[in-house]
Amino acid sequence: MDRLHLLLVGIDGLRLDLATSDRAPHLRGLIARGASSRMTMPAPTISGPCWATLLTGASVEEHGVHDNTFVGSRLTALPDLLSRAYYADPARTTFAAAAWPPLVDPAGVGPVIHARDEQRRAERHRVIVRDGETYGYRTSDAEVVDVAVAALAGAGPDVSFVYCSGVDEAGHVYGAVSRQYVEAIQRADAHLGRMLAVIDQRTLWGERWLVAVTTDHGHLDGGGHGGEEPQVSASFVARAAWNAELDEWPDVIDPTELTPRLLAALG
Repeated sequence: MDRLHLLLVGIDGLRLDLATSDRAPHLRGLIARGASSRMTMPAPTISGPCWATLLTGASVEEHGVHDNTFVGSRLTALPDLLSRAYYADPARTTFAAAAWPPLVDPAGVGPVIHARDEQRRAERHRVIVRDGETYGYRTSDAEVVDVAVAALAGAGPDVSFVYCSGVDEAGHVYGAVSRQYVEAIQRADAHLGRMLAVIDQRTLWGERWLVAVTTDHGHLDGGGHGGEEPQVSASFVARAAWNAELDEWPDVIDPTELTPRLLAALG
């Protein structure tokens, strides 16, 4: 039987309650096909600590990331989802793409996703970095997804993480109840749709895929996050499977459970 492939998509700053079916048909279609579990992110609801928890399974106290400077981080001792999948089966290939450098950039702060230089040189691990902070996330997210779509269509990595932050950028600048935030949700959903279209094609060949989508935090109506308000602490993981059974997960999980549960699904 073909090994199970995993694609984890991170959409930074997404409020699921505002990602309605008319705004995010691909995300809502994924949930309808599969399942969704709720998560409550602990304060500080900031990208650095939240993604560090989601991608390693470690608490803030364990990974030491308290803000976006990553000062005091203990991430080098905490393998991420992709690294752990590879260490469990060195035949696996992995792929990570993001326009927020601290998540994946080997030369920057962090990174949350380990560089794994030996595997990169051996073409077992591929990293794509863009700089949305400098060039804007609308452009940088599109570039990231362009490369991700090509990678998924070509090599079809065994475990992939693709991250977009245009929604978070719009939330900060315009607020969560703005037209611009809605438009950013629509763009992120279109990016997701492009990746799902590739999965649809690959599964016609009998490949087995699990796709999951999650976020690190939401936004206040007026924009911003960092506290414990329900609008910012509410997170989720949506999952669907192709040519495979979907594991039963509770309706509510802890953020530290995401990586271990995805690894368990991979087997």
